[in-house]
Amino acid sequence: MIEKINSILENINNLKASSAEEVEQIRIKYLSKKGEISALMNEFRNVPADQKRELGQKLNQLKNAATEKLAALKEALSANAESAMADIDLTRTSTPTPFGTRHPLSLVKNEIFEIFGSMGFTIAEGPEIEDDWHVFSSLNFPPDHPARDMQDTFFISRSPQDILLRTHTSSVQTRTMEANRPPIRIICPGRVYRNEAISARAHCFFHQVEGLYIDRNVSFADLKQCLLYFAREMFGPETKIRLRPSYFPFTEPSAEMDISCHICGGKGCAFCKGTGWVEILGCGMVDPNVLEACGIDSKEFTGYAFGMGIERITNLKYRVKDLRMFSENDVRFLHEFDAAR
Repeated sequence: MIEKINSILENINNLKASSAEEVEQIRIKYLSKKGEISALMNEFRNVPADQKRELGQKLNQLKNAATEKLAALKEALSANAESAMADIDLTRTSTPTPFGTRHPLSLVKNEIFEIFGSMGFTIAEGPEIEDDWHVFSSLNFPPDHPARDMQDTFFISRSPQDILLRTHTSSVQTRTMEANRPPIRIICPGRVYRNEAISARAHCFFHQVEGLYIDRNVSFADLKQCLLYFAREMFGPETKIRLRPSYFPFTEPSAEMDISCHICGGKGCAFCKGTGWVEILGCGMVDPNVLEACGIDSKEFTGYAFGMGIERITNLKYRVKDLRMFSENDVRFLHEFDAAR
């Protein structure tokens, strides 16, 4: 009889149930009036008196184990049912709706964030409606610079001071420099506006990411290494860069950066116009006049800055030929990036 009890106990310990019906079948099998445990209780009457104490304890342990197992199975089923109910979204429509996709500009922007974030850059943001000081004057733009003209800038008001839609996110850099003491290491993403005719290659608004690093002993070599790391993370480890002398009012020296064409591998193709190089951004060392205008001692601190158009990087990465497609909200175009999200 002890062997029967041990065998039934082992079976009970291994019991599983996926529905209330299965739990009820288990109860009937072991704990009902005609169940296996009741049958053992009937056999117990015929047990010799000297064995009744030991077998009685075993039978009680078996009955308790069966009762506890049934309670545990019921509790598990109840918890699963509550969890399933919690996962039901009662606001959803009765008919399935297809998933959306992230915009290609968002995909590239987030990738840029991750790359520069790994180098210690943090994100800084500012207003799209700005004043002349933060967009032009603090950045060393001379009073007669063409960018101040109506042909390049959307002015909101001209008196008592010029209020305009920012033409670059460099205004976020100046606000950050005014409010913080170096070291400063930020990237400034955002939408910018310029008074240009809309075409496949230009738009009146687009998106930029600019970077700024200010500290003691920052050099042009630091800038070059930072941009080389970015280019290889974004376009592949074989990517090469070159820096060409250029001019920007807020940096000195200034440079345009090209990358080796990732389509032809630098051999020359229609995309890179046979040169093997594609321009992606402008950069340079922060002009001392900009540092002083923002209250930073240019004799103690130096820094570098860079800026790129997100649309430009997206064009290079996904070969989108028409800038207008980014803002037309054509679902067919957006679904081309399902695999990239």
